Amino acid sequence: MNAPSRAAEQAAIVANPATVVEPAALEAFVARAWDEHIVPALTEYIRVPAKSPMFDAQWAEHGHIERVVQDAARWAEGRGVAGLELEVVRLPGRTPVIFFEVPATRGAGAGSGTVLLYGHLDKQPEFSGWRSGLGPWTPVYADGLLYGRGGADDGYAIYAAVTAIEALDRLGTARPRCVGLIETSEESGSVDLPAYIDALKPRLGDIALVVCLDSGAGNYEQLWLTSSLRGLVSGVLRVEILTEGIHSGDAGGLVPSSFRILRQLLDRLEDAASGRLLPASLHCEIPATRVAQARATAAILGDAVWQRFPWACGADGGAALPTTTDPVQALLNRTWRPALAVTGVEGMPEIGNAGNVLRPYTAFKLSLRLPPLVDGHQAALALQKLLEDNAPYNARVSFQPEGRAGAFGATGWNAPELAPWLAQALNAASQAHYGAPVGFIGQGGTIPLMSMLAAGFPRAQMMICGVLGPGSNAHGPNEFLHVPYAKKLTAAVAQVIAACP
Repeated sequence: MNAPSRAAEQAAIVANPATVVEPAALEAFVARAWDEHIVPALTEYIRVPAKSPMFDAQWAEHGHIERVVQDAARWAEGRGVAGLELEVVRLPGRTPVIFFEVPATRGAGAGSGTVLLYGHLDKQPEFSGWRSGLGPWTPVYADGLLYGRGGADDGYAIYAAVTAIEALDRLGTARPRCVGLIETSEESGSVDLPAYIDALKPRLGDIALVVCLDSGAGNYEQLWLTSSLRGLVSGVLRVEILTEGIHSGDAGGLVPSSFRILRQLLDRLEDAASGRLLPASLHCEIPATRVAQARATAAILGDAVWQRFPWACGADGGAALPTTTDPVQALLNRTWRPALAVTGVEGMPEIGNAGNVLRPYTAFKLSLRLPPLVDGHQAALALQKLLEDNAPYNARVSFQPEGRAGAFGATGWNAPELAPWLAQALNAASQAHYGAPVGFIGQGGTIPLMSMLAAGFPRAQMMICGVLGPGSNAHGPNEFLHVPYAKKLTAAVAQVIAACP
């Protein structure tokens, strides 16, 4: 359809807005768009190693982020959505963002709120362990699953967001004004996003609803709303004890190993037996509503909460056990309690090249997940002090948190109370497209945008959702996008947008 015809189509919607969404027609349109347009676009997107700046310091020179941004922008503009204006916004020294806006198709007085749709195009690094025939930059579409890095986290977001808007317009269903914000530094803690939020705030408008498509799902049988997100402090802990490696037979027993010193430092932070984080400042009181929601979600998911992980001892846990097999506590552990992981090591040779040498240093990349109500920057500073002060054996110890000066760490997010209209719209959309009520689940990951928007738009309602259900394995090997779920999610998002007052 040419541009004048699309303009006439939009004018007709404004003049005669439909007030009732027809779920079957909506789902059919969206499913066709996924099959014919989105899956092919995401297949090409997966091929591009558009790693986030934290993992590709030369991202600008390599051009991979630029390519996925340009591809997504051309795709969105090519859909012919009437009135869509799109710009690739660039601030000096920062990764680009895509900003688009589409005028409302409601008549005057039908509500002035704006819907903000968010996603990101940058990716995590390759990781190892991909099954034969699969790979991070090798898209494979089989049995409804699209394998490859970034398709589910979170390349699909801009394509689903534009399709949701297009579906409503093509079906003649009135909707509010919509804007889109697609960033390219999310996997690096959204370090560039605050500057763009400040720069674009006058153009965002009065945000009534935020739709974030970068979250997860408890199963693939219903719509899941994210009720909370953890914060994150990541950084490098480095221990130096020698200026060069020394024969272990010569120095062993006299020079303490850098690994042992590092282990002592981690004992300040974590109980090695239980995994509990020791500093009280890293914990917060869990709201009673979230405990109640965890109980309700545990009743739906049961032992799948902990059995779904790829345990080396067997899919059902086998002889080994997680920290808890109580589904309620398992949910709370991964959403409302702090947790430490070592995600990288430096200073250690591969086993095949490991000589009898006392190594001069050891460095660990630490990833500390924080409860939603703990301030990320303050936690980063507290962690730095805890690890660096009074170093054992007077070793040279440093902890460098990631982020920009004055903004280390990322603060989590706790959802505001649902407005009655949104609660009703979410449940109606879940019933219409999944045949089941909406579920509520906290997520252990971090979306820095949410705490930023909560501060900047305190009255906005939040629809945080996504396609990262069981087995999807974002950041790890064999990541996949569950296309049948994504189709229904796109239709559900469109239905909720239409209900936004």
